[in-house]
Amino acid sequence: MIIDFVQVVGGLLLLIWGADRLVHGAAGGARRLGVTPLLIGLTVVAFATSAPEILVSIVAALRDQSNLAIGNAIGSNIVNVGLVLGCTAMLRPIELRSATLRREMPALLAVSLLVVSLFLDTKLSRVDGLVMLGGLVIVMIWLTRLGLRSAANDPLSADYDAEIPRDMALWVAGAWLGVGLVALLIGAQQLVDGSIDIARALGVTEVVIGITLVAFGTSLPELAVSMVSAYKNEYGLAIGNIVGSNIFNMLAVIGVASTISPVSLAPSVLSLHVFVMVAFTLVLYAMTYDYDGKSELSRIEGVSLLLAYVAYSGYVVYQNV
Repeated sequence: MIIDFVQVVGGLLLLIWGADRLVHGAAGGARRLGVTPLLIGLTVVAFATSAPEILVSIVAALRDQSNLAIGNAIGSNIVNVGLVLGCTAMLRPIELRSATLRREMPALLAVSLLVVSLFLDTKLSRVDGLVMLGGLVIVMIWLTRLGLRSAANDPLSADYDAEIPRDMALWVAGAWLGVGLVALLIGAQQLVDGSIDIARALGVTEVVIGITLVAFGTSLPELAVSMVSAYKNEYGLAIGNIVGSNIFNMLAVIGVASTISPVSLAPSVLSLHVFVMVAFTLVLYAMTYDYDGKSELSRIEGVSLLLAYVAYSGYVVYQNV
């Protein structure tokens, strides 16, 4: 099992580095082509930060391990809200000053409810996968229109403008895109291989490994970006990174996996894990709702999110390992 853990860690490192290079190249290239920073952040960066989960989903589904991909998507959304935003808010309260982000929050909730409705029959068919991928296209079009018509003085635009590379030659951007994709593919293959072997050795399902080990690892880039952004007072980027990633995780990751390889869901997916994912989404929506003219994720709320994540993870490990 030591070799399997080394394989998983090596795969995670490649995924993290590959995702960083992919975002760097995609964002720099889009800026060179004249795309506005806000539109780049809402579409290109949001999609690229979910690239590790998407590549893991494709590799797992091609090996008839779609449950691993689904567990990864559900677990990543839980990790993003509970661990990433919890730790980030503990470091520095997150102010939700962007009108664009306020429009994205209901979209995240709607996407979560769509996915849950497709889960109710305890199986995901190719039709379900195509519905989710169709929803992804609609969301991409909506985000593009949102980015084009949003006010130039939206604080989120300034956050993205500060982080997106400037004056990157197109050939350099293309090279980083290629390098990032290769690293992601190799990392995903290593991570899936090691995770499946660990699941078999421990006698647990691929869903559990996906929700715990794989989800934690593939969410590390979001954790780094959000904490660094909060430290720089780039609050929009800190939370916008998570909202966009969670939307793409559900529609792209689960949609791709079920389209490639239809799957029957384990009973615990619907009775526990999906319920927890939706609960975290609802709590985040309530915490960031503008009740009094000031939307903020406070330190106390961050502690609450983190404790809830630790309790959930502890319960899953206790019940299965």
